[in-house]
Amino acid sequence: MQNWFSIRLSLSERTNFWLSLMAFVLPLGAWSAFSYLPFLWHPQVLIQQAGGTYFRKDDRVDKKDFQQENQRVARDGGQQAVGRRVNPSYLPAPHEVGKAFYIAFKTPPRRKGEKWLHQNIWDSIEVIFWGFALSSVIGVPLGILCGSFSFLSRLNEPFVDFVRYMPAPAFGPLAVAILGINDAPKITIIIIGTFFQQVLVIANTTRQFDNSLIETAQTLGADRLKLIRSVIVPGILPELYRDMRILLGWAWTYLIVAEIIGAKSGISLFITQQAKYRNYDNVFAGIIIIGLIGFLTDQILGLIGNQLFVWEEREL
Repeated sequence: MQNWFSIRLSLSERTNFWLSLMAFVLPLGAWSAFSYLPFLWHPQVLIQQAGGTYFRKDDRVDKKDFQQENQRVARDGGQQAVGRRVNPSYLPAPHEVGKAFYIAFKTPPRRKGEKWLHQNIWDSIEVIFWGFALSSVIGVPLGILCGSFSFLSRLNEPFVDFVRYMPAPAFGPLAVAILGINDAPKITIIIIGTFFQQVLVIANTTRQFDNSLIETAQTLGADRLKLIRSVIVPGILPELYRDMRILLGWAWTYLIVAEIIGAKSGISLFITQQAKYRNYDNVFAGIIIIGLIGFLTDQILGLIGNQLFVWEEREL
């Protein structure tokens, strides 16, 4: 056990697998315990028989109110209510969320013109793709240039550093006023939320590149363009790839805010609608869907990275 906590210890593939599995089992176990073991929490009572109380069947009431009302009814000689201890509706049990997850995909739209859940999910993926792609087209080259040339770094990074502290959603009303209410302002929020972080992260990665390799290339006659194209970019590519995976996750964190700007759409529309009707099992299902898409995307990119950068340790 003590060896597991050695600094930068390399673990076996079997140990990695079981620890990765436990990373999901432990939170799920805690959620299940709070959902299925009444003595842990369960602060409410689900009314099964109202008796002579003012409760109604299927009401959720606080345990204290349930006890006080039953005591009052008992003193008056009436029939007490019967119920079972439950959690508040905003903390559904795992099986309820799993059921909602399945039903959400099978349930057709309620009104004409609305989309199925899988169509909303695809809309969200498109917003993330275009927002991140457009951000990267400028952010990646600019980050590399800022990390390579001090002149460009001082010319750009102070302003970029200033803007990155501005919340991206604050630009929402302006984006709608300029671009309309459809997908364009949503994509813009993703761009704003990732671009400025992207420039600084990639510039820092570029600056960490081994300077001795640059000096060697200069000694051999490489000019500035060749240094960037043939030395710096290939040298930072594995780290750059890792940075982009992290920054893509950053883009997903802006999705909910982006999709409620202008005309609501995507998975966020599903989540906000279900929250409005207090269908919290569906809300949890929607949130889990976002997590699953992001996680699976990252794992696929990791596998691709392992094939692209075979000389690197398998940490991608």
